[in-house]
Amino acid sequence: MSLSRTLLKAPIGACDIFSRRLEPNLSRVVTLSSRTFREGDYRRPGQPPDTRWPWQKISFDFSKGVEGIRKHFGLLKDEFISHWSGPEGRSLMENMLEQTRVLWEFRGPESLHRWVVSSDREIGGRSEAYVRLGRNNSTCLLYGTLCSVPPRDGETRYSGYCTLRSKQRLASFDRKKHFDLTNFNTLHLRIRGDGRPWMVNISAETYFSHQRDDMYSFFLYTRGGPYWQDVKIPFSKFFLSSRGRIQDDQHELWLDKVNTIGFTLGDKADGPFQLEIDFIAVCNDSAHTENFAYELYKRNPEV
Repeated sequence: MSLSRTLLKAPIGACDIFSRRLEPNLSRVVTLSSRTFREGDYRRPGQPPDTRWPWQKISFDFSKGVEGIRKHFGLLKDEFISHWSGPEGRSLMENMLEQTRVLWEFRGPESLHRWVVSSDREIGGRSEAYVRLGRNNSTCLLYGTLCSVPPRDGETRYSGYCTLRSKQRLASFDRKKHFDLTNFNTLHLRIRGDGRPWMVNISAETYFSHQRDDMYSFFLYTRGGPYWQDVKIPFSKFFLSSRGRIQDDQHELWLDKVNTIGFTLGDKADGPFQLEIDFIAVCNDSAHTENFAYELYKRNPEV
């Protein structure tokens, strides 16, 4: 009310000046640059930015388009048929009585296509990581060399990591497909390492885009030697981290929307490494009754 009374009492010239200041600058609204449409993904220091427009990065191929349509409609048909059978195509009784489920096993070359290997070479480091099938084509062998020497770009101070991560499962038309592990409470691994400590990472679906770097992690200590090692890690032991930093505000892992699982090595011990994986499964341990192993804090505690 005070602002309206002031405008009514002000002279005409003052009102013109006030309206002229509130007038939007149309040149700023209309002017758009290519930077407006680009995503702010990570770019290695010293690497020139990609100045291409989004449509310039797309390669059009009619034959691939027809093949893609045929593939996605086939997946949609399989999803529609399996929906009437039960969750993920299995009967309801089988899902209710299921105590163990194997999520990943390596029984052929096509099983390696579901995984992605990365290292600090993406940021200019010197570590090397490779993956191949083990003996009898029945295991996955992750090997390479770890080097913690940072790249000489003037910005990166820390380096030295290697990662093996599963790919995101996709349904028809590239929709995300999640793992529903609500019936289980323990992660079961059969591995054979070289004595190095690894980090097991599990990523779940989030509501907000700024949480895409959130990860649930736990330590995996390998014994080394020629014998296999069966490791069972309860899901309640996984702690929340973001970009390698443990968060103060901890939350439980949402087991109904699990996306990927991965293994990371970054113990700063330069030299060769090796990790052999037989299978990755989940099980229901009736003796484990813990919901979450870490304290939950309130942001605004009640007085």
